[in-house]
Amino acid sequence: MLQPPLPEEAAKITELLASAKTVAVVGLSSKPHRASFGVAEYLQESGYRIIPVNPNETEVLGEKCYARLEDVPEKIDIVDIFRRSELVPEIVDAAIRIGARAIWMQQGVEDEPSAARARNAGLFVIMDRCIAQEIHRRHK
Repeated sequence: MLQPPLPEEAAKITELLASAKTVAVVGLSSKPHRASFGVAEYLQESGYRIIPVNPNETEVLGEKCYARLEDVPEKIDIVDIFRRSELVPEIVDAAIRIGARAIWMQQGVEDEPSAARARNAGLFVIMDRCIAQEIHRRHK
């Protein structure tokens, strides 16, 4: 079982989740049985605006889908990554370029060099955690 974050990290996560409005979900699938779909749906139900990012989709959960982060025409607070760890570097670089506030790597997704690059660029980074579980934990 995944350990809860350390108190300092937990406070930063709480602040991020309270202040963020827009979450780009990279790798979001329109297939309801996929984890990305369930998490994005939960984000919507929790009041976040989700922006699907997947070149193989046109619309997911009623939202227009974009091929790349750079194609999204609005400000993104959190980039939530549902892609394999080896694909993280290019996503993090794009998130830095567009001025996202945070990188969120879902459970099982980790890339320390990319996380360090994002932190050096001023982004808050969460790795190997489910954003839906963290939201749920704070609203029990």
